[in-house]
Amino acid sequence: MELVPLRREFAPQMLAGGPKNDEVNRFTGTHGTFTLEDYEAYIERTLNDPNRYTRAIVEDGKCIGEIVLNPIDDANRKSGLRIALWDGWGKGYGTAAIRHVLDHAFTERNLHRVDLEVYEFNERAIHVYEKCGFREEGRLRDVLLWDGVFHDAIVMSVLSTDNI
Repeated sequence: MELVPLRREFAPQMLAGGPKNDEVNRFTGTHGTFTLEDYEAYIERTLNDPNRYTRAIVEDGKCIGEIVLNPIDDANRKSGLRIALWDGWGKGYGTAAIRHVLDHAFTERNLHRVDLEVYEFNERAIHVYEKCGFREEGRLRDVLLWDGVFHDAIVMSVLSTDNI
């Protein structure tokens, strides 16, 4: 597994989203659908945004996910983290990608705080976030309506001063 900047050539792989697409959409709360042109435009935007750090998660030359710091707020030394992994689950790729991004955030960008939201039913992701040093801060109640059921989002963060 390697982390590389997003490239236009990854757009078709992002569109395909792998065999777990429905499950990935649920985990990320994605209700919309996207075209190849949407992914190409997204990649182009990410390459030119100084307040964003985006990496493709690549295995054997194939983009199997992405991880993002966005928006990076240098004035307050904080950012949000988002990850989507649509293939390669259970191989430690998410953990490795998160650790890389946290190192970049705290060492290269001199950030102090990285936070995220994760849906309460995504136990695998919660476990990985905790393993990487994130701590639960609270809940946003009933923020996702999926198949007629509301779900909470758990707010988590890690600080540069945490022992991770």
